[in-house]
Amino acid sequence: MTEKISFRSTSRTFEVGGRPFHALQNVDLDIADCEFVTVVGPSGCGKSTLLNIAAGLVEPTGGEVLVDSRPVRGPGPERGVIFQQYALFPWLTVRQNVEFGLQIAKVGRAERRRRAQHFIDLVGLTDFADALPRMLSGGMRQRCAIARAYAVDPGVLLMDEPFGALDALTRVQMQDQLLATWGSERRTVMFITHDVDEAVYLANRVVVMAARPGRVHEVIDVDLPYPRTEAVRLSPEFSRIRNRVWRAVYHQTPQEGASQ
Repeated sequence: MTEKISFRSTSRTFEVGGRPFHALQNVDLDIADCEFVTVVGPSGCGKSTLLNIAAGLVEPTGGEVLVDSRPVRGPGPERGVIFQQYALFPWLTVRQNVEFGLQIAKVGRAERRRRAQHFIDLVGLTDFADALPRMLSGGMRQRCAIARAYAVDPGVLLMDEPFGALDALTRVQMQDQLLATWGSERRTVMFITHDVDEAVYLANRVVVMAARPGRVHEVIDVDLPYPRTEAVRLSPEFSRIRNRVWRAVYHQTPQEGASQ
């Protein structure tokens, strides 16, 4: 398949207390067009830094990241970013939030309304299109953020623990909603999570990171059928893959996770 995102010996060093901290070291990873990849790893392994470099929000100190074979030099409309915090404009309605990026892109009013309504319907917020964010639950706010990201038609969605603040039931519902949206409107997705079950349930592949310095420890294929259902989540094959990811994340040897 065609490579959509390519990390090439990507490294990032920060200065902490006057000393260098190697957040990422020589990360090599390819994510294919329309692939759903989740990234998990122990605390401090550089997951969010890796995503922020792909988003163009952080510059690498070594190597590079390519999107559509072009080096990332900063944020761009071809990459939609969704964070754990909802980042909605509280004074705008759901519809106005979803239309915001289209307005910035100078899309005509009628087309803005049509595209916004399509994605509002797709994420199940039809009855709340004229509601303000304060009137919505956490899961509904995150659905609005997903609709807003999709509306500007990015080729890539970069998601940094978008369901981390939700309760367990809402989180599962949001996973199903996200997969339904992805199934209908295919995009390349890079999804950061601390939750091993979530990582396996969503992904084509799970990337397990090792910490200090952050680097790819293992890439695990998830050979489970879509659409993912409760039956899939309860299957022996899901348990087998989940246990493999769990061991890769939480049972790395000191040599594998230590500073270098």
